[in-house]
Amino acid sequence: MAKHLALAFSLCLLVLFHGCLASRRQTQFSQQNECMLNRIQAREPDNRIETEAGRIESWDYNQDDFQCAGVAVQKITIENNGLHLPSYVNTPRLVYVVRGMGHLGMVLPGCPETYEETEQSVEEQRQSQGQQGRRQQIIRRQGQMGQQGQQESFDQLDRHQKVRRVREGDVIAIPAGVTCWSYNDANEPLVFVSLFDMSNQHNQLDRIPRVQFLTTFHSRFYLAGNPQDEFTQQGQSPRIRRQQGKSRHQMQGNNNNVFSGFDTQLLADALNIDQQTAQQLQGMNDNRPQIVRVQGRLDFIQPPESMREERQIQGTQMQGQQGQYEENGMEELFCHLKMRHNIGRPTMADVFSPQAGRISTLNAFTMPILRRLRLSAERGFFYNNAIYSPHWNLNAHEVYYVIRGSARVQVVNDNGDCILDDQVRQGQVFIVPQNHAVLQKAMSNGYEYIAFKTQDNAMINTMAGRTSVLRSLPDVVLANAYQMDRQQARNLKYNRQETIALSSSRSAAMPQKSWWAIA
Repeated sequence: MAKHLALAFSLCLLVLFHGCLASRRQTQFSQQNECMLNRIQAREPDNRIETEAGRIESWDYNQDDFQCAGVAVQKITIENNGLHLPSYVNTPRLVYVVRGMGHLGMVLPGCPETYEETEQSVEEQRQSQGQQGRRQQIIRRQGQMGQQGQQESFDQLDRHQKVRRVREGDVIAIPAGVTCWSYNDANEPLVFVSLFDMSNQHNQLDRIPRVQFLTTFHSRFYLAGNPQDEFTQQGQSPRIRRQQGKSRHQMQGNNNNVFSGFDTQLLADALNIDQQTAQQLQGMNDNRPQIVRVQGRLDFIQPPESMREERQIQGTQMQGQQGQYEENGMEELFCHLKMRHNIGRPTMADVFSPQAGRISTLNAFTMPILRRLRLSAERGFFYNNAIYSPHWNLNAHEVYYVIRGSARVQVVNDNGDCILDDQVRQGQVFIVPQNHAVLQKAMSNGYEYIAFKTQDNAMINTMAGRTSVLRSLPDVVLANAYQMDRQQARNLKYNRQETIALSSSRSAAMPQKSWWAIA
């Protein structure tokens, strides 16, 4: 009897193993088929949400080229005095500042609040703004501390994590699940373009870009407000999605942030607040979308932006000194990692040609956090009629967003078919899958782009120029491979002396602007 049971159990395990293996192979096969592309397009945004202080535009991630790369793309425009509400996403993302200047806050779990307010700084700020003095409140609370029942006394002064000043040309790396918010205090719009790496190993949900605002259950997880769906659902047009969104709002009401799903009493108990405050947290009567207009100005703690300001406060006795927190073992590993790097300035160029333009790259060597996110970026600025050497990406997909100008772009697949042959222009997105060859030539108005890559140290192999694959092959190999004589093969190898940014015969005779004068 025991032998029969053991045999039956073994057979069940064998069937289960083969079923799991077949399922895994089918999944891998379906993922491979996603990159069997016959056509790629340069795409405009498919979805647009207007808010009271900006707009959110997104591209349909269900298109074959986006599914192949496993990414989603979004563009956010924040108007003057606009606040993009706190949110988090289930995927790592790279954010590029296309235009403007503002602030971006990132809440890293387990990291200390290193920006601290003091009574003296509050008084100085009150005097400088000419406001009436507000009463300083010192709140003493008693709480249980472990089993000892200690009492804690503290001033009700604000403390928060670092807020970063961001400007045009910055790339910001944001890990999966990290809460982020942004604010525009400048007079011009603040424009971000974001890449969501949905196929990243840190995404344990699915390939739907879920942007969780601390205020919604939709694509983004929001912590506040009443946001709308930011991405078109699979197989649905924006019109159908909006209609279904209205029905869902009618069923669930206007409470769409993460806090709204909790029981009000339980939430109040967890945060040690009254029920009215808990209802405000849940947004019971809050109909504001993702980007809201701030009443007045946001008054958060920030260091002086100039040495003059710093000298004015130098020597001040700070009551809230840094170091009042205990180290938690995360500081050296995570909390102090560089999250922002500017690749828009001409002086940051890695490749430069006075006749063709410049290219700046950002990878894990420059910003180590990218090794954790497994992402990188490239910023290109090409003069009129200049050529980006034809090449392929060895280990990454590449997602281009055209910042300014236009270019003729061709992409060729493994069958030698040209699956993209188009003139791309400002505001469009196109994708170049791994190992697909791409050739780009700037038009008469120049060509600027930001390219996101799905590897932290993405590499390319060029097909023209001094470092190309053709240059590295023996001339006899080229002669036999292409049925030409050896002199032709040597001309093929050595006709181009540039590396990546190539000038054309049309642009070489035309005067160019000084490269240091071009932002």
